Amino acid sequence: MNCDAICKQLLKFLGGKENVINSEACMTRLRVDVHDLSRVDIDAIKKVEGVLGVIEGDTLQIVFGPGKVNEVHEAFSQLLGGTDPSVYDVAKENKTAQKAKHDKPVQRFLKRIGDIFVPLLPGIVACGLINGITNVIKVASGGAFSGLWWYESIRTMGWAVFTYLPIFVGYTAAKEFGGSPVLGGIAGAICISNPSMPLLATYGNSQIILPMTGQPYNPAHGGLIAAFIAGAAFAFLEKKIRKIMPKMIDTFISPLLVLIIGVVAIVAIIQPLSAVLTKGIYNVIEFVYGKTGFIGGYILSAGFLPLVATGLHQALIPIHAMLNDPSGPTGGINYLLPILMMAGGGQVGSGFALYFKTKNKKLKGFIRDSIPVGILGVGEPLMYAVTLPLGKSFITACLGSGFGGVAASLFHIGAVAQGASGLFGLLIVEPGKQVQYVIAMLISYTAGFILTWFFGVDEKRINEVYGE
Repeated sequence: MNCDAICKQLLKFLGGKENVINSEACMTRLRVDVHDLSRVDIDAIKKVEGVLGVIEGDTLQIVFGPGKVNEVHEAFSQLLGGTDPSVYDVAKENKTAQKAKHDKPVQRFLKRIGDIFVPLLPGIVACGLINGITNVIKVASGGAFSGLWWYESIRTMGWAVFTYLPIFVGYTAAKEFGGSPVLGGIAGAICISNPSMPLLATYGNSQIILPMTGQPYNPAHGGLIAAFIAGAAFAFLEKKIRKIMPKMIDTFISPLLVLIIGVVAIVAIIQPLSAVLTKGIYNVIEFVYGKTGFIGGYILSAGFLPLVATGLHQALIPIHAMLNDPSGPTGGINYLLPILMMAGGGQVGSGFALYFKTKNKKLKGFIRDSIPVGILGVGEPLMYAVTLPLGKSFITACLGSGFGGVAASLFHIGAVAQGASGLFGLLIVEPGKQVQYVIAMLISYTAGFILTWFFGVDEKRINEVYGE
């Protein structure tokens, strides 16, 4: 398909460049506003190569299909004398500006935490889904597949990532902080319970007792937090040692000293400290979820997107990984994530309210392009290109999403993995809770719509942001 030739024909049949006001691309259609509809040859446009149909109205909608429409729009915009920014371009620009605005030491540190865990998400998501699906199969079939090699092989994959996740966390932490990743991985391995570990061996029917605690060593006591701190500490220690180590022996002696000094630090300091931090995190989550009930659900959901906007949400990534660990206190069921997922529903509801109430064509175009992916669970275009720049609608969207958080809390909806939201969230919701999840999301849509309709639409502000 020759986009340049197609666009030249389109421009001719649309009455020429001077008759075209602007153009936009949505998921499948090229939308064109014209000055004089009588100058447009609809029948001729329908015969242009690649055109699947034309929908007439105040805005002409020329159907090309997904993927192709973006190529056509880019070439068409060039013919008009410039490329109109898409909702994704505007969202990206606004997101960059927002990140620069909140580029503070805390946000930068939390981003580094996110960068440590983000590379691990494909495995965490896939294995979480495997655990959820195999558990459903086991219950539904009465254990009919238990013992079959292929079924147990799949279950082993689900077991593997959470059993050895501290190794991966230590590896990526050391890499992120400028150390040798393999040394960080070894640090993470100290945080895994394995009967073959010499420190866990029994001598004379007695376990090895640590002088610092007066108790046997518990590798998993500090969990992922211990692995993260240990990996970062090993990177710091390695850089310090290499600065003073003669080059001739650096390759051999520096890693050796890192491991010897580092393991003492893990056993004596990092593990006990991490155990306190891990217990504290679980206690806070248990208090918010178990003691505050629907009030906590509202606050968590309504406050999540402001955390995203300021970059503070990065701190939640390792917490989600901990909650999805089948060997953890929650048995691998993450009750926090579905509450936070409702935040996207409030944005979608707000977007619909803005679309139906505003007269601004540019804003309507942005909403048309961002609503479909927002429903699927990709909320950045809607947030950064529509609600956040307007201010009021962002607030009403957040307040509306809180009602979905209330429902998710009351329904006790859990997730078996992370990495999806919106409609795609159904893939990771705890089996048997899909209907409740949809109801909670619809509540979030509705509340976001109502609050924005009555309190979040400011036409003057809209025209200031998007032009009249």
